[in-house]
Amino acid sequence: MVRALAYPAMVGDPVAGDRVLLNTNALSLGLGTGGYALVVALPDRLPPDSDAPGHVMKARYTPQQVTVLAADEEASPFRSVLAEADDIAGLPVVVADLHSALPALLAGILTDSPGARVAYVMTDGGALPAWFSRNLDALAGLLAGVVTVGQSFGGDLEATNTHTGLLAARHALRADVAIVTQGPGNLGTGTPWGFSGVSTGEAVNAAATLGGRPVGSVRLSTADERPRHRGVSHHSLTAYGRVALAPADLVLPRGCDPGYVEQLAPLAGRHRIVQVDPAGLDEALRALPVTLSTMGRGLDAEHDYFLAAACAGRHAATLLP
Repeated sequence: MVRALAYPAMVGDPVAGDRVLLNTNALSLGLGTGGYALVVALPDRLPPDSDAPGHVMKARYTPQQVTVLAADEEASPFRSVLAEADDIAGLPVVVADLHSALPALLAGILTDSPGARVAYVMTDGGALPAWFSRNLDALAGLLAGVVTVGQSFGGDLEATNTHTGLLAARHALRADVAIVTQGPGNLGTGTPWGFSGVSTGEAVNAAATLGGRPVGSVRLSTADERPRHRGVSHHSLTAYGRVALAPADLVLPRGCDPGYVEQLAPLAGRHRIVQVDPAGLDEALRALPVTLSTMGRGLDAEHDYFLAAACAGRHAATLLP
């Protein structure tokens, strides 16, 4: 017997006694599905037909492809404003490698700017359905909205790519700050370029292209057993050092281990290394309505990681008009 997760919008509502068709691939490999098999279909009872507006397909050309209404297509109430939008007018855009950084980034922003409207732009490097995120469930009411971009879906708004996602965050959700990370999960092969977090650098480029203010959250670890992630992760060094062609503010907590500063020093030719006072942020992290966890390790085990993310959020708040 296994636990299984069904998305009613895709397969209908299972009830006790239903036969279910399950995908157990990730579960059998011990990958990050939260211990769930996934329901592919209820063979004896199809979901009801949907007449929802929209003609954009996500998870395209798979048996599970879904129809969504993109924020900028004809039937959208935001069509007119997004058809004219060409920039994000200085919007601070905080980018991070992992979905686990999202609550900490939000805590850093709201600690100093509790009235800020913060939009989350979810890219498609991890989970595709936003519904899988426990973070988003716990943070309901603290975010101005969620924009799912690329092949990801299930947000308050849908967008084609990170660029249109940022435009939707700014002009449709009226965000004061945007956070960009992949959804839950992370693909990595252990090779220098084989990880989904390269999209962090691409998000920096998108934000800068649209006239935003990119802020980079740096992935730190004192507990990861893998040498490539100790100190400043090679994910951050590669994404910001090789992929991001536009400058960003890369944030570290003031008073942090000097080794972090030394590791980031080669990136200072393009980016600005900013050290932010972390006073009060530990308390803000512990007060969050979600249990912080990254790679199975909590706040105390990976304190530097979460504190650095909160400092990146705090720095983004200083860029508000």
